[in-house]
Amino acid sequence: MSKRKLVLSKPFIKSYKKFIARKPDLKAVIEKALFQLEEDAFAMGLRTHKLSGNLFGYLACSCGYDCRIIFSIEKDLSKKTENILLVGIGTHDEVY
Repeated sequence: MSKRKLVLSKPFIKSYKKFIARKPDLKAVIEKALFQLEEDAFAMGLRTHKLSGNLFGYLACSCGYDCRIIFSIEKDLSKKTENILLVGIGTHDEVY
C-alpha cells in the first residue's frame, strides 16, 4: 500500500472548527500531528492506540497535552490505497 491519505468527515470539520475557536494556540500543533498521521499513523510521538466501548473499531492519537484525534483506517481496494478517516477532535473528556 502507498502513502495514506487524510479524509475529513463532516463531524471532524465541525469539531475541529469548534476546538480551534476555543484553543487557537493549538492550531500549529494539530497541523503537525495531522501531517505526521498521514506520514505514519503509528509514529511513537502520536501515541496511537485502539479504542474500546462505544468507539470500538476506531483509533485515537494525541496532538498535544489534552487534545485527541479520533480516526479509522479504511482500505480502498479499487485504488489499492488506504485512507485515514478523521471523525473527531477534542479534549480527552470531549472525545471519549
